[in-house]
Amino acid sequence: MSGDVLLAAESGCHLNSGCGFPAPDASIFNFDSIVEFDIAGLTFHITKPMILLWIAAAVVVIFFVMAFRRASVVPRGMQNVGEYGYLFVRDGIARDTIGKQGDAFVPLLFSFFFFIWVLNFMSIVPFAQFPVTSRFAIPLSFAVLVYLLWVPLGVKRQGAGAFFKSMTMPPDVPKAMYVLLIPIEILSNFIVRPFTHSVRLFANMFAGHMLIVTFSVATWYLLSPSVIGILGSAASFTVTVGLTGFEMLIQALQAYVFTLLAAVYINDAVNAH
Repeated sequence: MSGDVLLAAESGCHLNSGCGFPAPDASIFNFDSIVEFDIAGLTFHITKPMILLWIAAAVVVIFFVMAFRRASVVPRGMQNVGEYGYLFVRDGIARDTIGKQGDAFVPLLFSFFFFIWVLNFMSIVPFAQFPVTSRFAIPLSFAVLVYLLWVPLGVKRQGAGAFFKSMTMPPDVPKAMYVLLIPIEILSNFIVRPFTHSVRLFANMFAGHMLIVTFSVATWYLLSPSVIGILGSAASFTVTVGLTGFEMLIQALQAYVFTLLAAVYINDAVNAH
C-alpha cells in the first residue's frame, strides 16, 4: 500500500467527510533514508529504491544460478525457463539486430533485459510496490553504460574517422546537405540518444506507478456509505486491477525496448551503415 493510501486511511478521509481528495504527486517517488553512514567524510543514504535494487539483482542472479547449476541435456523446470529466456534474448534481440556477431553481447543484453524486468516488476510486488526504474538515475546509469560501450567499440572496430563518419554523414545524401546534417546527427546520436534511451524507460514506469497510486487512493477516498461512493470506489478498484494487469505488460515491454535499443546502438558500432 502506498504512503498516500496509508495517509488517507489514517486521516479517515473519505467522500463527503469534509476533506478534499488527497491526490498523489511526485513526492511519492521520494523516500527517507533507512540507514545512513559516513565513509571518508561522505554520507551515504540507504533508501527503499536502493534496497529493492539489490533485491532485484539477487533475484536474477539466484534464479539463473539455480537454473543452470545442474544443467542437463534435456532441460526441465527452472533450467527450461532459463533457457527460453536466454534463447529469447539471443535469437530475438542480439542476432536479429546485430547478426551473428551479436552472440558476444548476449550476456550484457541478457542481464539488461531480466534485471530491468525485475526492477519494473517491483511495482506490483506486495510491500515493495515501487518500480525502481521510475527513479531517473537508474535508467540513466544503464543508458550511460550502453553509451560507454558502443562509442569506444565503434572506434575500435571501425576506426575513429570511419565510425564518426558513419554516425554523422548518412550515405546517398547530397554533399551540400552535410552542412546541416552533421550538427543534427552529432546532437542526435551523441547527446540526445542516451537521454531518450533512459527517459523512455523512466517515463513509462513513472506514469504507470502514478496512475496505479492515484486510483488506489481514489478507491479508499470514494468508499463511503452512499450509492455514489460505493459505485465510485468499486469502479476505481476495478480500474486499479485493470491498470495493474496492463502495467505487467508494460514492464516486460519496456525491458524489451531498452534492451533492443541497446542492441541497435551496439550494431551501429559493430556494423557501419
